Amino acid sequence: MLEKISTFAASGYTTEHLQLFAGVGDPRIAAILAPCHVVRVAAGEEVPNPHGKDARVYAVLRGALSNTIKRQDDNTERQDKVLPGESVGELSVLDEAAHYSSLCAVQESELLIIESDTLWQLIDEADGVARNLLRQLSFRLRAANAQLRKRERVGEFYRQLSMVDGLTGLQNRAWLNDRLSTMIDDAHTAQRPLSVIMIDLDHFKAFNDTHGHLGGDNALRSAANVLTAALRPSDFAARYGGEEMLVILPDSGQKAGMMVAQRLCDRMREAVVLEHLPLPHITASFGIATLQPGQDAEALLAEADAALYRAKDGGRNRIAC
Repeated sequence: MLEKISTFAASGYTTEHLQLFAGVGDPRIAAILAPCHVVRVAAGEEVPNPHGKDARVYAVLRGALSNTIKRQDDNTERQDKVLPGESVGELSVLDEAAHYSSLCAVQESELLIIESDTLWQLIDEADGVARNLLRQLSFRLRAANAQLRKRERVGEFYRQLSMVDGLTGLQNRAWLNDRLSTMIDDAHTAQRPLSVIMIDLDHFKAFNDTHGHLGGDNALRSAANVLTAALRPSDFAARYGGEEMLVILPDSGQKAGMMVAQRLCDRMREAVVLEHLPLPHITASFGIATLQPGQDAEALLAEADAALYRAKDGGRNRIAC
C-alpha cells in the first residue's frame, strides 16, 4: 500500500521542477493539483500501475522509480529509471490501454499522483501542458526507437555471426543456402554472368590420419586463407562441408572463373600448413560451373560438383569445367 502523507497543496512541493509543467506559468495548474495526493514509497516497494479508466500519472518529487517495460513479441524487458521531475503513466491515461510495465521504487520516494480525470482537466484548461506532454512522449518515442535500432543491429550481428564457419572464418552452409539462390536470381534478372568453383582438398582423410585432427584443422584454415587472400571484395567463399569449399564469382563468366580457379590451385600448392614438412603440404581439385539461362542453385552446384569429379579423375591438383 502507498502511504499517503499529504495533498500536493500541503506538501511544500511546487510544480517548478516537474517536466510536465516546465515553462507553464498558468496559475490554474496549482489549483487543479492542490487536492492530489502525495504518497511515500519505501525502497523496493512496487507501485500499482493501473490502466484503463483507472490509469494515473506518477510524478516523482523525491527518490526514483524503476519502470520495467515488457515486450510481448519476444518476452524481453527494458528498464528505465524515472528520476525527480520526471513522470510515468501518461500513455496509459491517453489511450486507456494496458501497457505491460511494472513500477518499483529504487529508493524511498515521494510521488505526486495525478488521476486520469485530473490530467485531462490540466490538458483542457492549462495552456502549455498539452505541449509539454507531447514533447515528453516524442522524446520517449525517439528513445524507444533508438533502443529498437540498437537491438536490431545486435540481432543482425548475431545473425551474421551464425552464418560464419567457426573453424575457417568462411561463410557457412546456412549462409550459402540463404544467399546463393538470391544471387542467382539477381544474375538472371540483370542478365549478368556468375560462376562458382567447387573445391575439395586432395587426400584430406590421409592427411588427417597422418597429422591428426589439429593438423587437419590447420590445413582447412590454410586453404581458407588462400581463398580469402586471392579473391576480389565482391567474391564470396563458403565452407560447403567437411573439406569442401565453394567460391562464388558474381559478374564472372567461364573464362574468368577458370583464371581464378587456376590462381587458387597454384597458391594452394604453396600454402604452409606444417612448418616442419617440405612443400607441398596440401593440394586441391577445382570444379568450375558458369550459370546458364534458367538454371537454379541446385543445378549450378550439381554442374560444379560434376566438374570437380572430373578434376579428381584427371589426377587431382588441377581444375576442370
